[in-house]
Amino acid sequence: MTRILGIDPGSRTTGYGVVELEKGVYRHIESGALRIRGESLPERLHAIFESVREVLERCQPDDFAIENVFMHRNADSALKLGQARGAAICSAAGHDLKIYEYTPAEIKLAVVGRGNAAKAQVQMMVRVLMSLKTNPQADEADALACAICHGHHASGIQKLGLSLSGSTRGRWR
Repeated sequence: MTRILGIDPGSRTTGYGVVELEKGVYRHIESGALRIRGESLPERLHAIFESVREVLERCQPDDFAIENVFMHRNADSALKLGQARGAAICSAAGHDLKIYEYTPAEIKLAVVGRGNAAKAQVQMMVRVLMSLKTNPQADEADALACAICHGHHASGIQKLGLSLSGSTRGRWR
């Protein structure tokens, strides 16, 4: 059994989702959206670090998966997102967890079957895969999808008899 924490980073809202994977079956443990408070960016980054640390201590995951930054239109937003990711990654590194990173397209492909799936499709598929009663909130669904994506990749690698190590963009070294 593997417990996976997935993170959808954001400087105002960071989604998180914890799932367990055993023999190809996913079980929802906990998920939510961390509402980040603080006036300045450094205050918010510290809040992300502390909030993720609390989730790590409470849920004790084996693996840590996080959505990678993508450049859309606004460079300033991408930089803030990258800093939010860094704060969450530092929390995981402080708990001696290996870090696995996946692009939004890789996550959507793993969960929905299409790398350009809409947010509503991701929410619906996460609800189905996790046997939830309602669609999770968007940030929460993205984090759960990230955890599911990692579970798919990890179980596939294990079936091939290979070993996992910390990765960049879902690739193993």
